Amino acid sequence: MALTLAQRTQLRKRAAVQAAAAVGPAITMAGASVYELYQAQLHQHKQQLKKIQSQEGKADTKRKLLPDYAPYVEGVLSAGKGAQDDVLTTIMLWRIDVGDYAGALDIAEYALPYNLTMPDSFERSLGCVVAEEIANVAIKLQKASGSFDLGLLLRTEAATAGEDMPDEARAKLHLAIGKAASALVPDDAEAVDALPLLLMAKQDLARAIELHTNCGGKKDLERVERLLKKHAGTTG
Repeated sequence: MALTLAQRTQLRKRAAVQAAAAVGPAITMAGASVYELYQAQLHQHKQQLKKIQSQEGKADTKRKLLPDYAPYVEGVLSAGKGAQDDVLTTIMLWRIDVGDYAGALDIAEYALPYNLTMPDSFERSLGCVVAEEIANVAIKLQKASGSFDLGLLLRTEAATAGEDMPDEARAKLHLAIGKAASALVPDDAEAVDALPLLLMAKQDLARAIELHTNCGGKKDLERVERLLKKHAGTTG
């Protein structure tokens, strides 16, 4: 749906007005004309995605489609009052799928306090989806000798801290945080710079193992504890 700047601005304003009128998760955005417009567009785009077998191809397509939803998302986030919104929660997941984690968290931080749910086809809660999907990506990159932004993981933890989810899902997030903090400390780091990150890493890795023994963080924890012992005599 190619839109002019004026059209995008108008849609954002209409979405904000209609979202402000629908209060609480017991109310849905159904019946709001802008919501139904985007719901119809989303249905069409989902049908388009079903024809693509490659997960990489699906992600590339989502990346091209997501700007179409930006006016709606901006409008709801600016004025929404917590009405159930399947368009918004679907776009949140799509943003995770394409690597826009900050954009996904913008939606999650709005949706979670209102107890919004994922669409009916999802068995997991919204909080679990956010925590587990972002943690899964982080761990995958970390295992590939890559890295993942610690700030995004801490933001994910803060957003989902009060959410009920399986222990294994929570363990993944703590594991990802522990690995990210540990990765920022090279073996030859100075104690004054290393200690805060090492203590964070130890806490999160230990919590991950406590929640799920086979989470895969034991070697990381051994390294962190070794570095802590190394620096123990150099501070004071």
